[in-house]
Formats: sequence, C-alpha cells, structure tokens
Amino acid sequence: MFLILWEFEVKPGEESAFEKAYGPYGPWVQLFQRDPHFRQTQLLKDPSRPCIYFTLDFWDSEKDYIHFKHSNQVEYHSLDRLTERLTLRERNLGCFLQLDPPPPSS
Repeated sequence: MFLILWEFEVKPGEESAFEKAYGPYGPWVQLFQRDPHFRQTQLLKDPSRPCIYFTLDFWDSEKDYIHFKHSNQVEYHSLDRLTERLTLRERNLGCFLQLDPPPPSS
C-alpha cells in the first residue's frame, strides 16, 4: 500500500467547508474514486491545534498514484484551485510504503 500524507492549516471559519471538501464524501474522494487503485482517504484533525488537519490518501502503489495524477491532471489542478481558498498553508509531509506486518511468533 502507498500513502500520501498532507498537512493543512485551515483558515479560521472555514473548518466545516474544509471537512466537507476533504472528507469521505467530498469532491477529492469522488475524484480519486474514479481510479480502481484508490483505496481510501482518512481525514484527521489535530485536537490541540483546531485549524490543523491531515489527510492520508491510500493507493495500491506509487505507480498507480502517479498514473492517476497524470491521467487526471486537469481535474486535479482545477479542484486544487477551488479548495485552496480554504487554507492558509498546505504541505506534503511525504509519501510512504506500508510495510506488511511480521508473522506472529509461535
């Protein structure tokens, strides 16, 4: 599994709109769901910093994610422009490979 981790600082007063846009039924997930290799997006809110959110986007592989971005670049960038008004800052914290857990010891 391949994971992209983003951090967002949401503009005060835009939290609800941000949660709708980046939540499980929002336009970002709807766009990603066009691809059969997309698995899920998780939206997290930092309880100690109310304007800080994280998204975790899960894909089958890095290759699948790159192919999706290339094939949907117009829609991706259009949606990015529409939702950037909700944030003060957006930062990609990295891309990660999920490791398989070790087998249980006997």
